[in-house]
Amino acid sequence: MTLDRQLEVLINDAANYGVPPVVIEKAIAPVLKMFATQLQHLEYYILQNLEEDWVLTTITNPQLQQNKNVIYAFVSVQDAARFSGKSDPNLIAMSIPIAQLLFRLFSLQEVDSIIFLEASHNLSQGVEIEREHLSELIQQQIKQLSSVPPDIA
Repeated sequence: MTLDRQLEVLINDAANYGVPPVVIEKAIAPVLKMFATQLQHLEYYILQNLEEDWVLTTITNPQLQQNKNVIYAFVSVQDAARFSGKSDPNLIAMSIPIAQLLFRLFSLQEVDSIIFLEASHNLSQGVEIEREHLSELIQQQIKQLSSVPPDIA
């Protein structure tokens, strides 16, 4: 499914998220599209447990004395299986369209980032998208949308 089609699905499902369609269309979708176009794929595989919760990994930076909760996104099921290093029957890799993945990141307070592992041959290097940065840009767009006079909108 194309990126534009994925965004259209989000807009059409806005009521299910408790968000007016115009907010997704005019404020959220443009930010999601900006981030998605920086990535190489239209869908990624996310490890999740049998309750369909995404698997969080805590990474530590001892120099900064900082912990981060991240989700890894893989380009294939095989990469997800190889990355976890062991066969765990309680974990499955689910394919999720990039627009949906970024939209969900926006709402997951316990997640700091998603790390997109773009190259199957190198699972130690990826592209990180921070929830806080994504959220800030969406909030800016929403503020701009709410400041437009009603006779212009």
